[in-house]
Amino acid sequence: MLNVRVYASIFVILLPVSALWADDAPPPPPTGVWIGKGQFGFLSSHGNSQAQSINSNIDLTRYDGAWKNEFYLGGLYGKSGGIVSAERWETRLQTNYAISEDLFAFGGFRYQHDLFNGFQYQASVTGGMGYKFIDTADTKLTAQIGAGYRRLRPEDIFKNADGVVTSRVVHDATGDAIGTVGVDFYHAFTKTTVLSNKFLMEAGSSNTMLHDDIALTVKMSDKLALSVGYGITDNTNPPGTLKKLDTLATVNLVFSF
Repeated sequence: MLNVRVYASIFVILLPVSALWADDAPPPPPTGVWIGKGQFGFLSSHGNSQAQSINSNIDLTRYDGAWKNEFYLGGLYGKSGGIVSAERWETRLQTNYAISEDLFAFGGFRYQHDLFNGFQYQASVTGGMGYKFIDTADTKLTAQIGAGYRRLRPEDIFKNADGVVTSRVVHDATGDAIGTVGVDFYHAFTKTTVLSNKFLMEAGSSNTMLHDDIALTVKMSDKLALSVGYGITDNTNPPGTLKKLDTLATVNLVFSF
């Protein structure tokens, strides 16, 4: 609940700022083609400690008249001391329909499979309304609110003293109605340096999932950039003794196309 209040407060503070960018309209995006970016990061350390991790994702967007389609696919795999410590993949789809220049309706789907957060999978279908509070070439702030249905399959994970998973107890899947809030912020400090922040909340009776990704991206060329990011995921009601909070720091190469 505290995290929700913090993000709500930040959002309320940001709204009046939209007046500062009232007239600097961005150039129209290309239509009828998929545009986007891919990211890839790899870490390997050896010596007194051994750790390897790999993460990658792809973001695609397509504009067709009043329609906007978005697709995301991402994965994470990590080992520490020879023991698998992270394994996750997620996909998201969303379609927006522009009602006016700033107001839009949306429908979305999200699926996440994670072997270590206490939910074998989380899947949701949602719909609602969104609004572009700031939409300029350098700064964008979009928020959306909606409702939908989610399926969860919780599992208890048991590990030995070395951190190796020894057994899993998978529970029956459950479904519930959810409310969802999303906030997407983007600001270009210069032509080569961009700050982005994406927040998503799915709140239901069985669990509330809060996820936030912040990244600073520096372009090295028209197609290649370096990104430093930090992600936080908070499941308020994970099974058993599993931790509520997961964090992930990344350094990635970004390929635009």
